[in-house]
Amino acid sequence: MAREIDGASKDFHTDTLAVRAGQRRGPEGEHAEPIYLTSSYVFDSAADAAARFSGEQEGNVYSRYTNPTVRVFEERIAALEGAPAAVATSSGMAAILSTCMALLQAGDHVVCSRSVFGSTTVLFNKFIAKFGVDTSFVSPVDLDQWREAIRTNTALLFLESPSNPLCEVADITALSQLAREQGALLVVDNCFCTPALQRPLGLGADIVVHSATKYLDGQGRCVGGAVVGAEEHMQEVLGFLRSAGPTMSAFNAWVFLKGLETLRLRMLAHSANALELANWLQSRPEVEQVFYAGLEEHPGYQLACAQQSAFGGVLSFRVKGAREQAWRFIDGTRFLSLTANLGDAKTTIVHPATTTHGRLSDAERAASGVTQNLIRIAAGLEHVDDLKADLEHGFAAL
Repeated sequence: MAREIDGASKDFHTDTLAVRAGQRRGPEGEHAEPIYLTSSYVFDSAADAAARFSGEQEGNVYSRYTNPTVRVFEERIAALEGAPAAVATSSGMAAILSTCMALLQAGDHVVCSRSVFGSTTVLFNKFIAKFGVDTSFVSPVDLDQWREAIRTNTALLFLESPSNPLCEVADITALSQLAREQGALLVVDNCFCTPALQRPLGLGADIVVHSATKYLDGQGRCVGGAVVGAEEHMQEVLGFLRSAGPTMSAFNAWVFLKGLETLRLRMLAHSANALELANWLQSRPEVEQVFYAGLEEHPGYQLACAQQSAFGGVLSFRVKGAREQAWRFIDGTRFLSLTANLGDAKTTIVHPATTTHGRLSDAERAASGVTQNLIRIAAGLEHVDDLKADLEHGFAAL
């Protein structure tokens, strides 16, 4: 219909794409995107059904892998990342699993940053390994380690930048060059920045994965994920999704579409609060070290300035002491949400060593810098003075 925009168009800024890309109004002329809550679709004839199932004719087949609401979300997140295509999944971990199952095979090798979400490490070490895929873990910021870990059978490089939870910043452009030299794919988890602050494909990455559960939603309402990249790779991921079924629901896709409309505004506000908290925490005598790429003292500061338009809402810090002091601090706060989720309008606080990274071995946590006195905060949208006041209760509890 008229008055729509092409999500792939370079004539629009990302703010506009976040609001309008992918939408196609139906005959009712709806202004908001409709939710297609249906499991299946009716065909005009047996020949029509056969043509759709075979792929000879475009159209909806079954909501496990074709749903109009989900398709709008896929086109919108693809447009925001500057990619030809995207595949929506049931969760962020399902996005990583689908990427691996679609693009790896027995005998392949993966080089992965050791500073990733704990479940990502478990997925590679415990489950992907069952299918004959070996994974080496390296520092996200040491290019020599990446280079030395690459083998002749390395098929994929995987990282988060900034990392969870220490906000380490990897050189995406340099790693993309290493991947190309090997003929491997570079996959970047862009959860912490989102395309509002960072676009890894423009830096040379091949594929971006998202936990839409986090900032893409922005209010902690739904679980979902996305894989974004070239059409040829997304067709493989879609093929896995069609057979295995880690599918995003139409309702969740609709919720994420609403979240995307305010994404950039929220990310700038999250970033502003996180930067002020990071600077404030640095001044506290009870704090051993603060980890946030927006601090000029952070070793990844200059690289973050080059790769990102802001620094994101997640920071972490070590209180002086051990787990007892970290737990005492967390329990001392009064309104911060003690939850492992992040990317919410509400500020969250968590102890990574016993939650998000709790399934890792002591050696794996040590290698990742996840110590017992480490606390992670995902700055929400409350007034920063109120956040400081609540953290004061944490310090008082020490």
